[in-house]
Amino acid sequence: MTADTVRWGILATGGIAGAFTADLIDLPDAEVVAVASRSQASAKAFAERFGIPRAYGDWNALAQDEDIDVVYVATPHTAHRTAAGLCLAAGRHVLCEKPFTLNVGEAEELVALAREHGRFLMEAMWMYCNPLVRRLKALVDDGVIGEVRSVQADFGLAGPFPPSHRLRNPELGGGALLDLGVYPVSFAQLLLGEPSDVVARAVLSEEGVDLQTAAVLSFDSGALGSVHCSIVGGTATSASVTGSKGRIDIPHGFFFPDRFVLHRDGRDAEEFTADPADGPRNSMRHEALEVMRAVRAGETESPLVPLDGTLAVMRTLDAIRGRVGVRYPDETGEPELTLA
Repeated sequence: MTADTVRWGILATGGIAGAFTADLIDLPDAEVVAVASRSQASAKAFAERFGIPRAYGDWNALAQDEDIDVVYVATPHTAHRTAAGLCLAAGRHVLCEKPFTLNVGEAEELVALAREHGRFLMEAMWMYCNPLVRRLKALVDDGVIGEVRSVQADFGLAGPFPPSHRLRNPELGGGALLDLGVYPVSFAQLLLGEPSDVVARAVLSEEGVDLQTAAVLSFDSGALGSVHCSIVGGTATSASVTGSKGRIDIPHGFFFPDRFVLHRDGRDAEEFTADPADGPRNSMRHEALEVMRAVRAGETESPLVPLDGTLAVMRTLDAIRGRVGVRYPDETGEPELTLA
């Protein structure tokens, strides 16, 4: 790493890896130097597509490449513990896709490994780095709507997805909750912290993954969070934060919004819109910029996506799965079914 350039490796070659890499190469102070896949052919094709100098058909080869400062892990989440662990143990900083791992036990192992080696580690919860989401959180933290009483958020895809699809495959950590529900849960916890109790219901597939899940999160403050996710119905992907003195609504795409509306008692509604200078609303550049800022500063975690917050979200996801009866065959430990 130079004073200006952070060198990246990309681990995996799927759709999310391509989207992130496309945003990354547009940043003048980022350099993508290598990509890895379990298939040499896949890695080579990805490298040629994005003009990346080196392609590895082996994850460990990427992890051992000393020209890499940060590895972006974009494998299916069943492999996050292994892939991110390889990179951290080899001395690389890591940005790991969401959901961070299959369960909180695996997440704790990664956090411990990062701290043991003094490496930067962050979940790729791009929503937390989005400028408009950060603006919303700042307003809530400043008490603009008073004390938060409730948070509601949903994320659903219409499908239908066949049993062979990764979203319905237990071997790949399928189901609505980990892939989609992580967003509503993370949004609620961004504003309210970790819940003290969870009530949840789900509709399960024949394969044993959740087709849709709804949960109510209870907080010591007296606030409630209502979250829903689905792979059998397209939802509005909306969110609402209600306080004692007003409300903030995100009408659509709450995890990468183009606007939100502030309603305060006795005042006209105020609309806040995304700054065009921040780039497209679906850009992942902001999480990349945060990683590079932190790595240059010698930080081992981001204040925007702190590791304790990631662990708290994983505990909630585990608790929801415990209540609805979803367990995956490749989990390396028992899911934590009670909250901290």
